[in-house]
Amino acid sequence: MVRLKDIAERAGVSVMTVSKALRDEPDVSVTTKARIKALAEKLGYVPDSTAQGLRTRTSRLFGLAISSMTNPIFSRVLLAIEERAYALGYEVLLAHTHNQPEREEACLRRFLSRRVDGLFISPVYRLSTEAPIYQELLARAIPTVLLGHTAPFCEQFVNVEADDLNASFSATEHLLKLGHKRIAFLAGPLHTPWTQERFEGYRRALRQGGMDVDDKLVFQAGRNIADGAQAGRQMLQEACDATAVQAVNDLVAIGCAETLLAHGRRIPQDISVIGFGNILLSEHFRVPLTTMRQPKFALGSAAVETMQLLLRGQRAESKRLSAELVLRESTASPPAASTAVQAPQRTAEG
Repeated sequence: MVRLKDIAERAGVSVMTVSKALRDEPDVSVTTKARIKALAEKLGYVPDSTAQGLRTRTSRLFGLAISSMTNPIFSRVLLAIEERAYALGYEVLLAHTHNQPEREEACLRRFLSRRVDGLFISPVYRLSTEAPIYQELLARAIPTVLLGHTAPFCEQFVNVEADDLNASFSATEHLLKLGHKRIAFLAGPLHTPWTQERFEGYRRALRQGGMDVDDKLVFQAGRNIADGAQAGRQMLQEACDATAVQAVNDLVAIGCAETLLAHGRRIPQDISVIGFGNILLSEHFRVPLTTMRQPKFALGSAAVETMQLLLRGQRAESKRLSAELVLRESTASPPAASTAVQAPQRTAEG
């Protein structure tokens, strides 16, 4: 391992001069700096970040806690955070919480043990109004930016979020303008703010159209394709008369659509389907999915901009970014004679 002392001996200068040259201090000549830097590169010198951290009282590290990289929403958010952090001279430590409060706390404590300069957290939502680890972060004054909506246990922190309420309103409005009056809604986990906002947007659009929510058209789904498939099977079993399906996210929409297609329902000729999120799969599904495009990369960039303000000790405001409708082939006007989702026909033998 090459040390500053080794470079100093080869360059014929003091260790202090080498240290200043590598830090671009002004009291070392440009010529000497260039010579020392070239020699350091030739010898393969790698700065000791731990030693630098002790000197500067910073680690140049960010901690990033998300549910899982299997959630495609996070790929673009993470890309933006890593790119912006890299440009600022920071590294990003990644941890997966798997939506488990206990694991989230363990991940955050590991970040604290690494003395990260700031935290980006996609919260694990819970019904309780308090979470000790978040209270600890607040007491320690750790610069923290939440990725997503706040909830009572974390409402003291700044956040960046998509405007899910208005986006969901736009999705329902799109279906209403096409002529649909029986719109099923596939909901996510009830305790999550994003589920609540997306359902509220759906409810408001229906009310503006002179309708109320029909509980028979609301199905509890979840987060993923399997959850959507199960909701699709429930729709078939209950023979609901929906001519359109609005899902809480793209994965749920795709799972439901797969089930409907497997049972002979044509999309969008028999039933329309709209998702939320605009993940890559939505565009390449066998019936390209109409959806709401969340500004994922912009959310990541906004999170780093907010973090920079916190690191400078400045006041930071939460940010709420708009989503936009992406029209594809999965939505159309309802059939003239309703071929709403019905239970599979039984044969005489069945």
